Amino acid sequence: MNWVWFHKLGSPKWFFQWASKWSTPVFYLGLLCLLVGVIWGLVFAPTDYQQGETYRIIYVHVPAAVLAESCYLSLGVAGLVYLVWQMKMAPIFIKSMAPVGAAMAAIALISGAIWGKPTWGTWWVWDARLTSVLVLFILYMGIIALQNTLEDVALANQAAAIVSVLGLINLPIIKYSVNWWNTLHQPASFGLTKKPAMPMEMWLPLLISLVGFYFLVAGLAMWRMQSEILLRERRSQWVKEKVMNDGV
Repeated sequence: MNWVWFHKLGSPKWFFQWASKWSTPVFYLGLLCLLVGVIWGLVFAPTDYQQGETYRIIYVHVPAAVLAESCYLSLGVAGLVYLVWQMKMAPIFIKSMAPVGAAMAAIALISGAIWGKPTWGTWWVWDARLTSVLVLFILYMGIIALQNTLEDVALANQAAAIVSVLGLINLPIIKYSVNWWNTLHQPASFGLTKKPAMPMEMWLPLLISLVGFYFLVAGLAMWRMQSEILLRERRSQWVKEKVMNDGV
């Protein structure tokens, strides 16, 4: 098996050049999909026969919740890569992605509270799903704190990688909490292996919104990683040449 791509991916210079080409189009593609999905869902999707118009927050809440988990999964993978192979790009990815994932978790919690008030009659309950997502947000904040407060960069990278890996245990709890315990939170409306529990007019804009969120987060992460690479590699010759060429 050819692992050249893997080694290239671990090169800050190669990744910076690659991300420079793709970050902007990926971001704007995500923004376009998100606008289409959200406008479709909020304006044109039919009204739910049980929840009425309230359910429409699903077009923001569900993608944000899915991305919060996906972002943390990527942090766990990056943390494992760093602990095993010490690849320079892994801690750069973790530092860049953690705030984005934290924002997704915050959006999921806030939108879930807004949805829960008319549905359950309360903004918050210590439900298994809600509590585990709150734990996810706390894990994100812990990783951010470690990488921004520890002065020893190597120690900060190591600590953030360890927390990223250990926190993976929370992901199956989030996913299966509605099956393992008696919770107020409803089960997933659709998934990869089962038929959607809603008509196509409802789940198609949700799918488009989800795709939009993925591309949007990817674009944001690449932009942040480019900035972090320039900061960490500022003494490298290629960064100095770039700064001179850009006239900065």
